[in-house]
Amino acid sequence: MRKIALHEKGGIIQEMDGELFTVRIRIPAGIISNKQMSGICKIADKFKAGIHLTTRQTAELIHVKYEDLEKIVAALEKNETPLGAEKSEIVNVTACPGIERCKYAQLDSISLALALDKKHFGRDMPVKARIAISACPNSCMSEKLNEIGITGVVRPYRIPGTCTGCGTCTHYCRENAIVIRNGVINLDENRCVHCGMCIACCPFHIIKSDPPAYHITVGGKRGRHPKIGKHFVTVKSPETVDLCIEKIIYWIYRRAWGDSLLPDQLDDIGFDKFKEDVVASLPEEEIITGY
Repeated sequence: MRKIALHEKGGIIQEMDGELFTVRIRIPAGIISNKQMSGICKIADKFKAGIHLTTRQTAELIHVKYEDLEKIVAALEKNETPLGAEKSEIVNVTACPGIERCKYAQLDSISLALALDKKHFGRDMPVKARIAISACPNSCMSEKLNEIGITGVVRPYRIPGTCTGCGTCTHYCRENAIVIRNGVINLDENRCVHCGMCIACCPFHIIKSDPPAYHITVGGKRGRHPKIGKHFVTVKSPETVDLCIEKIIYWIYRRAWGDSLLPDQLDDIGFDKFKEDVVASLPEEEIITGY
């Protein structure tokens, strides 16, 4: 097997002039220590490179000379911020702040992103595959516009006989999915996006919820012709998410081809049948319907 030269690897991007290179860095979920950040700056200074912060929670060293590539990659490895991915690979897994910092979050998106990145980052694929996680339907990571998206959702319910009909939830619901009729909450399931804002705002803690769930989509893309990913399954636990992502990645590896982006070939490679088979193989108690 031919050895891949360093400049051919994902993460090494030739710039417009053909003489200089951009070096993409791997920073899972955008989490980086002060020491690592300082190290990147020192590496950039040493090799007279610039720094660009990307939309996918990574950084790039820009205007790098060809003869410096090996030294820079070695220095980044030592800094524990190794070479990233750019080509037909599993690229940097992105995530919103999640329950660690965001009051709207339903999930620990950071821990999930780090686990998925550790397991799948850099895997060779026939097409580029991005994984993004948003801890609620506000979708700060635009996860439904990625090849694989994970969204935190929660289903609200009212405890009968205890609601005062104060109407607070109607003012906080951005979807206009809640109305009060004769002092009783009425929830329009077709409008509800399962964000949980009505639960958090209830002054009497009467609106409750099922445990948060993981809504998985496949086949989203950005670009000049964006597409929303297709719903795959909604499940209860990160363990089942991990199982689903493993199966999805393997399916893409075996069935997709490199002449077009994954979202443009879903029907041709049998997405609906694949989805049906995977969902049927999951523990029934892990699957949630109605989202």
